Amino acid sequence: MFSENHKTAGVAYPQGFTAAGVRAGIKKNGNLDVAVIYTEKEAAVAGVFTKNLVAAAPVHLSKIVVGTGTAHAIVANAGCANACTGEQGIRDAEKMAEIAAKELNCRADDVIVASTGLIGSNLPMDKMENGIKAAVKELSREGSVNAGNAIITTDTYSKACATEVEIGGKEVRFGAIAKGSGMIRPDMATMLCFITTDADIDQKLLQEALKDATEVSFNMISVDGDMSTNDSVVVLANGAAGNKKIVARDADYLKFFETLKNLCTELAKRIAADGEGASKFLTINVTGAETFADAKKVGMSVANSPLVKTAFFGQDANPGRTICAVGYSGVKIVPEKISIKFGGLTVYDKGLVTKFDENAMRKILAEHDIVVDIELGLGDAQATVYTCDLSFQYVKINADYTT
Repeated sequence: MFSENHKTAGVAYPQGFTAAGVRAGIKKNGNLDVAVIYTEKEAAVAGVFTKNLVAAAPVHLSKIVVGTGTAHAIVANAGCANACTGEQGIRDAEKMAEIAAKELNCRADDVIVASTGLIGSNLPMDKMENGIKAAVKELSREGSVNAGNAIITTDTYSKACATEVEIGGKEVRFGAIAKGSGMIRPDMATMLCFITTDADIDQKLLQEALKDATEVSFNMISVDGDMSTNDSVVVLANGAAGNKKIVARDADYLKFFETLKNLCTELAKRIAADGEGASKFLTINVTGAETFADAKKVGMSVANSPLVKTAFFGQDANPGRTICAVGYSGVKIVPEKISIKFGGLTVYDKGLVTKFDENAMRKILAEHDIVVDIELGLGDAQATVYTCDLSFQYVKINADYTT
């Protein structure tokens, strides 16, 4: 569904969008660190943000912009989170929007702002201003790759997707860039995700679609159980595709939603797989739950267990750690009804750890992608959670983060 031919197009793939990423000197390593995404045609805007009560300044400002219903641009930086920076942080976030608005000839409340990086430091606004002005000058249909690289921090690569769907006889395009690698847990991750589409859709429906899509994608991943101060997922829909405007939850809406959901899920999986220091990508399927919430809770309990994660890193067949995490998840379970499989091989069944083929298990645990199936035997609800292992490298990355 996500063609490699679209990989470089990213957020500039939908009609009417341009992007750029530049070096402004905010990142210590001198890499790209300021990104701008722009649509001259006014776009409906939707956003979902961190639930951390210690939210960063750009989150507060961007919520206000989303509240207006429309936007023309997104300005983001990496290398400084502008979090826990008080009134100065708010003024700096506002200044980011003002600088971009002046350069793009739009209003400041038409500009979404986002930041990621070290918490507690003030933005170097001289560098930020120069970076925004340079990025605006470089805006192009080929600028998505640089924009994606400008928002990453400890990621090993920028996550980008592009796809299309026919809606009302028109080709509707979607593009996205995202970052996220550590401080990842549900609601959401330490992530930024910017999605563009040339669909024509009612703003309230766009917000509902993003909220619902996020719940089954970005809110289903975990790397280390920490929730960031800066998480932001934003969609701009400029209507340039010319489809009949989506104003109800009809067949056109369902096509739009499914495409958005699939795009978000693909990005979420890439973020989980690129967890800091990760050597394994784990898909945890929980079935037979009484409710989706119960299934998710069990999946997240397993995904967030340091003992489970280190066992998979060490390729140690230790199903006791997994059933233990299921047991303390807070969901009412019946151990005798549960079965657990690693890579299709049963390791726990009807209250007992099973005897399994050790050679077959070694082959399963040596793989990069491993599927864990947990059947609770209580109902028909299910959920899938994505995570990674916990390695020596994760500790090193985070022990040395500010140095």
